[in-house]
Amino acid sequence: MPERIVLYTAKICPYAQRAEIALLEAKAPNVQYQIDLQNKPEWYAPKVNPASKVPAIAYGGPDVPPDQPSPESVKLAESLILVEFIADLFPESGILPTDPVLRAKARFFIDAVSTKFVPASHAYTQGKSSAEDFYKAIEHLQSLLPAEGYAIGPFSAADIAIAPFLGRARVTLSNDFGAYPAGEGPKILEALTSGSGRFARFGRYFSDVLARDSFKATFDEAYIKEKYTARFANARK
Repeated sequence: MPERIVLYTAKICPYAQRAEIALLEAKAPNVQYQIDLQNKPEWYAPKVNPASKVPAIAYGGPDVPPDQPSPESVKLAESLILVEFIADLFPESGILPTDPVLRAKARFFIDAVSTKFVPASHAYTQGKSSAEDFYKAIEHLQSLLPAEGYAIGPFSAADIAIAPFLGRARVTLSNDFGAYPAGEGPKILEALTSGSGRFARFGRYFSDVLARDSFKATFDEAYIKEKYTARFANARK
């Protein structure tokens, strides 16, 4: 039986949400501790994650308060590593499929999320690239999707990798947050989610991922919108 899991997370962080989704999908008992990324506890870096980032997991060790982490617990970090760790602890979750081909496809999709979608989304939001550049990254992901289902068919680590970023893209675009031309955000979101036209398949996938219970339970949209309202207040000035 897996040992005690303490997840150090932050509601604002898409990478941390990956670990939260994985834990829910695995039905893994765990304790969560919110880290204020603007005012991190002094003990966090030396006792949990030297990089001072979330997510991180303290695994095993004695049952102590999360803000008093034991040196006896194993400390692990980096979101995609944690997702695979949780998948290995709870293989029945299906987060990583047992079939080698599907497992490879999941990792290939995750690589596309990391190297194409996330950079393109950030660049567009920051006004450093065009809508068409963003669309090209979406088209690449769309080309990897099966006709039905999630990224590889069944829900997996591939979908966990992108879900937090799709959720945040919905918030930024629907509210027109960013340094791209004013008024463009909602139009981009409509193109990506309408389920018809150029991004018909991606639109269905977008909707399916954000309808997943594990995503909805770990995504505080009102909180994200509040923080993004402040973050992007002067984006076009």
